[in-house]
Amino acid sequence: MTTLGTPLSPSATKVLFLGAGELGKEVVIELQRLGVEVIACDRYANAPGMQVAHRSHVLDMTDAAAVRKVIEAEQPDLIVPEIEAIATDELGRIEADGLAAVIPTARATQLTMNREGIRRLAAEELGLPTSAYAFASDGETLAREAGRMGYPVFVKPVMSSSGKGQSFVKSADDIAAAWDHALTAGRTNQVRVIVEGAVDFDYEITLLTVRHAAGTDFCAPIGHRQESGDYVESWQPQAMSEAALKRAQDMARKVTDALGGRGLFGVELFVKGDEVWFSEVSPRPHDTGLVTLGTQDQSEFALHARAILGLPVDTALSRPGASAVIYGGMDAEGVRFSGIDDALKIPGSQLRLFGKPVSYVRRRMGVAIAHGDTVENARERARKCAASVKVAG
Repeated sequence: MTTLGTPLSPSATKVLFLGAGELGKEVVIELQRLGVEVIACDRYANAPGMQVAHRSHVLDMTDAAAVRKVIEAEQPDLIVPEIEAIATDELGRIEADGLAAVIPTARATQLTMNREGIRRLAAEELGLPTSAYAFASDGETLAREAGRMGYPVFVKPVMSSSGKGQSFVKSADDIAAAWDHALTAGRTNQVRVIVEGAVDFDYEITLLTVRHAAGTDFCAPIGHRQESGDYVESWQPQAMSEAALKRAQDMARKVTDALGGRGLFGVELFVKGDEVWFSEVSPRPHDTGLVTLGTQDQSEFALHARAILGLPVDTALSRPGASAVIYGGMDAEGVRFSGIDDALKIPGSQLRLFGKPVSYVRRRMGVAIAHGDTVENARERARKCAASVKVAG
């Protein structure tokens, strides 16, 4: 039986976030509703999750000593990693020392924060079908492996997320630029990339998988569209055959069982007909899963909060829905948003403006969410809602 304390008192149940972006912010809000005391950490001040937490700290989360210092000071019950750029080896030591439990586990965090670790687990240990792949620590090796694999290929830093540092390379002429882009845009200073062969797929999905006290459950599959490796819209449910859905769920269960722990995982998969290939997994809510704020009674954020606390979950789909990203469109601080009244006049729509203190041209500053009678109707509404919002300096 789960027992929760009173925040800001000796009985408090305390959760510390390493990373406090827009996804973490929604989980913080769900934990606050359950009376959990929340501490948010990030590399910059006033990150979205910090704005709704009880306390916050600014630190370099790749600095092992800094991470241990804040955890020893705060003494949380749970540590929730929200980004890749974290001293994951130190989290392993912290968990081994009994200072706090890491969600889902320290080992799972170490494996999934590094594309090499999770790809080797999925393909080499679990035998899941994946795209062809190789790893490179220098430009010469990258060029050789890409040539052996055959163009086109994808080049990604082993430590990155949301499309950062990724390139779609059509020929050998572009491989040097892809190497440079990966090194400058990755989440850490680690000089290593993965090169992946292209998969001939019909569509890609995120299968939100929840490991909780009573077992493992799945949300309805989420379809999404990406540009430069970053999602621009998502929808739920994605239509797929029963055979493909079963294969997807079997793969998601295998990889999340191997990682262990509790919480929500975003499992990314490629699908063609009845065939399914594993791509990646995130041990936390997924950006494409923002759509669940409009499609499920318990969003991915509520599911994550409940699961990590040992509470019952319900992954049922309530209605079709979609999400569309709102980009900053400019490099500026303290931007203003207009057109919100027009955006919210669109039936079934809602907005999340993340409150990021600095805007960049391709930085995600908000998201439009809409539900409808059909996925197509919801996608049209979400796109119109997002397009109505204007960003100005």
